[in-house]
Amino acid sequence: MIFRVPDCKKKTAYICGTGFQAVVLLPTRELAIQVAEELRRFAKFMHGIKVLPVYGGQDIVRQIRALKDGTQIVVGTPGRVMDHMRRHTIKTREIRMIVLDEADEMLNMGFREDIETILKDMPEEHQMALFSATMPEAILQITHEYQSEDAEYIRVTPKEITVSAIKQAYYKIARQDKKEAICRLLDYYQPVRGLIFCNTKKMVDEMAE
Repeated sequence: MIFRVPDCKKKTAYICGTGFQAVVLLPTRELAIQVAEELRRFAKFMHGIKVLPVYGGQDIVRQIRALKDGTQIVVGTPGRVMDHMRRHTIKTREIRMIVLDEADEMLNMGFREDIETILKDMPEEHQMALFSATMPEAILQITHEYQSEDAEYIRVTPKEITVSAIKQAYYKIARQDKKEAICRLLDYYQPVRGLIFCNTKKMVDEMAE
């Protein structure tokens, strides 16, 4: 079995059971674990496709052992992917596909230099996809430099983001004031149910407490 994706470069990208071929970059280890698990579900019935999350805080020797055992898709944070590239445990010459997920968030977290170092090492023929909630100038510079001229830009229009029955509002608050602000909003609106998203494990633990 092979996994085929739409073409963004001169050749269509394929993933099959013949060695390391794709890398997905994300800003946090939590996202790396989540995306790797989803990719495993997609590849469940595809013979020979192995997905490996790599991120800081996990034993790199364990990751190296898994890479040597045969991995087709690596899902990782920029810093740890670069660590493997320096050790030559990730060799980019066979990469056919690279995905930048949460690209704007990676730039906000200071990963631009790491991302560009990784992209510069990619082979000439590869497919690149970039996902970003916003398109600041820094993101546009990366797309212009590292994507082909005929890359397709797909934008989600405001009408497709949510339904009219949902009321939205936002507050610009300093990070140290977020917990207090959430508590005040909960006291004021008294919601029957609520869902709070945080961008780090630490913030999730602090907010839950």
